[in-house]
Amino acid sequence: MALNYLADQSGPRYRGLNLLGLATCIGSIIFAVVYLQGELGLDPCPLCMASRLVIMAMAVVFLLAWVHNPRQLGQRVYATFNFLLGIGGVLLSARHIWLQSLPPSEVPECGPGLEYLLQNFPLQDAFSIILNGSGECAEIQWSLLGLTIPQQTLLLFIALMVLTVLQFRKKKRNYFA
Repeated sequence: MALNYLADQSGPRYRGLNLLGLATCIGSIIFAVVYLQGELGLDPCPLCMASRLVIMAMAVVFLLAWVHNPRQLGQRVYATFNFLLGIGGVLLSARHIWLQSLPPSEVPECGPGLEYLLQNFPLQDAFSIILNGSGECAEIQWSLLGLTIPQQTLLLFIALMVLTVLQFRKKKRNYFA
């Protein structure tokens, strides 16, 4: 039995993929909070905060999958949740990139902050306002290698989605051979 386990090293391990996804999510949040917000003093716009929430939700799913470490079907369920969250993150990032590409005359007016929206509006209305974006979402505050923060976040979501696709492609191990 142990020999079969050692011989089956061809595909990626679920636990390792989940740990990599979790570490990537935590690393990106730490980078955003400690460096971008703390060191550079950049305040996140509502779409940035929404993207952070999606990354945190993905981190929770990766953590649960890592701790639970179920077999193939369970891993695929976790991967499906993370893939759907990743699609939401891609859509948020794409919206943010689109807002940043608008000419200044077409940029929406700056709106209230995320905390104000969540405290004073029903949740559905607050999310609608957030997704419409505001003038502060169209401002390019920082870039690295020519990529703005939303473009980097889009690449992050794509990378995390690749991890979930790898979990779908993992072949079932034969425990009875």
